[in-house]
Amino acid sequence: MNTVTMKAVIYKAYGPPDVLHAVDVHKPNPAPDDVLIQVHATTVTAGDVNIRGFAFVPSGLRLITRLIFGLRKPRHTILGTEVAGEIVAVGERVTRFKVGDAVFGIGSSELGAYAEYVTRNAAKALALIPDRMTFEQAASLPFGATTALYFLKDRANVQPGQQVLVNGASGGVGVFAVQIAKALGAEVTAVCSKRNFGIVDDLGADHVINYTRDDFTKNHATYDVIFDTVHGAMTFRQAEPALKPDGLYLAVAGGLSEMIRAIWNKRIIVGASPETAEAMDTLVAMVQTGQIKPFIDRTYSLEGTADAHRYVETRRKRGSVVIKVKG
Repeated sequence: MNTVTMKAVIYKAYGPPDVLHAVDVHKPNPAPDDVLIQVHATTVTAGDVNIRGFAFVPSGLRLITRLIFGLRKPRHTILGTEVAGEIVAVGERVTRFKVGDAVFGIGSSELGAYAEYVTRNAAKALALIPDRMTFEQAASLPFGATTALYFLKDRANVQPGQQVLVNGASGGVGVFAVQIAKALGAEVTAVCSKRNFGIVDDLGADHVINYTRDDFTKNHATYDVIFDTVHGAMTFRQAEPALKPDGLYLAVAGGLSEMIRAIWNKRIIVGASPETAEAMDTLVAMVQTGQIKPFIDRTYSLEGTADAHRYVETRRKRGSVVIKVKG
């Protein structure tokens, strides 16, 4: 490949996975505060799927989403939020990284990782890949882990001995919610299907509930925190019987109704996790101490990105779905 173009998966209109196509595009150049990363791996997150076809976006939020990412057509034609790769060029003001560094990070506003090269601001959510971690493993960390860390530690202030229930415990955010809640000292109950019991057991869950057979809101058990990662699964009112009187409902995948209700009901916590260098450094430390590890469900090639999106849309994804770009 020459130095001017690169292979990327683009989309020019919103729609089903078929709108994604692999083509040759111009290779980006780093701005003064940016690094240029040769992408080894990226992922398909729920966010990528939402931006492409609004598959998991609650109806009340679709207009807002379009206003952010492009009303009539996509503002960014290359998707991809999570990235892991090698720095091949640095901007003139960059001092934090150097050429040759293996890095991983997330850029939900920049996107662009479904490509052989992508730029990222060196001061934002980017960090050196921990020793003995593959590019694929590193790419699968930032979205789910930073989300779980923000809601459980920063917003809910989970303390040792508290009871935490994770709904959707085998999903992209759920697998990290189980691990981070355990790292914070909580007793963790994981809710998932029976086929995923082994996964959440391995991640350290103390108790497991099969949602296809048991409704945890009717089991008479109560929790300090309910961490709900499942789009459209329930509302605060449905979850409230399973909360302690001062318990918190973390509506990670909450819709418009939860966002509005959270204005006056301080037991409902909504929002998006900030993507910062500090959060990435915390993840690195947690990986190095063995507190968190990724779980990769499936791996696809860059040319198979549309198939990866189809799989994620089935809502059967466990952990992360990785796109292997190089190697």
